[in-house]
Amino acid sequence: MRILHIDTGKEMRGGQHQVLLLLEALRDAQVQGTLLARNRSPLFYAALNRGFAVLPATFNAMWTESRRAGTLVHAHDARGHTLAAFMSRAPLVVSRRVAFPGSGSPASHWKYGRAKRCLAVSNHVARQLILSGVPQDKIDVVYDAVGQIPPLATRPSEGPLVALATADPQKGRDLVERAAHVARTPVVFSEDLLADLPKASAFVYISRSEGLGSAALLAMSLGVPVIASEVGGLPEIVIHQETGLLTSNDENAIAHAIRRIAAEPELAESMRRAAYARVAAEFSQSRLVERTLACYRRALES
Repeated sequence: MRILHIDTGKEMRGGQHQVLLLLEALRDAQVQGTLLARNRSPLFYAALNRGFAVLPATFNAMWTESRRAGTLVHAHDARGHTLAAFMSRAPLVVSRRVAFPGSGSPASHWKYGRAKRCLAVSNHVARQLILSGVPQDKIDVVYDAVGQIPPLATRPSEGPLVALATADPQKGRDLVERAAHVARTPVVFSEDLLADLPKASAFVYISRSEGLGSAALLAMSLGVPVIASEVGGLPEIVIHQETGLLTSNDENAIAHAIRRIAAEPELAESMRRAAYARVAAEFSQSRLVERTLACYRRALES
């Protein structure tokens, strides 16, 4: 089996990090792969630096590479899906990460009709695909993963809140800022979560729409207590008062959750330990590649 991946994202966001994780896991499983990425994009260079075969994502590359024997095409974003739907000569599987239904237009039905299987990043996203007209029996839920999980470290007794630095209005930075002000707690909007999370007292992930929340998974894998919006796929990974705190998207409710982390250290400690164990069991790279390969086999058999 040879997998031709395509992701045309301009930035290095959660989806692009997941593409790299999958490429690494498949390589470890001895599955050959080539990536088509936007030329000169962060993903293009990141994959190249890690030794993967990478080509610019063009119509010609899709046409040529998909004609090789034993190839299956995996489209990881909407634009890549469109390009593959038109130009792929091989069976197609499509990942869907966003938390809203498709347009339901004839063009959308045609695109999804071209796919043998759809990989939904959560059960919530799977339901949105069904609402868009994708048959349930064509959908596989394949959760995001985290990379190598380090040993559980001691949580800092004091430290700032950490939230994701983003200009995306759906990510709720404005709500985090107002909640931190209400709770009188400093917050760091991080552009490098791997560097900033180990110093954090908690990770606050507020979103108005969310397919799953790979940044929350990362925080959980590092033993950082998580406060997350009760939207989209986030409740599938953050179990309220067990692996984190869920909150409505209200600044006072978020501030209350922030105060609980500081005021109830035993709760914070038990949640972070349970979250760490859950990520190791359910969201590892080995689980990612196991579920993805099962989807690939179904696509090739259909």
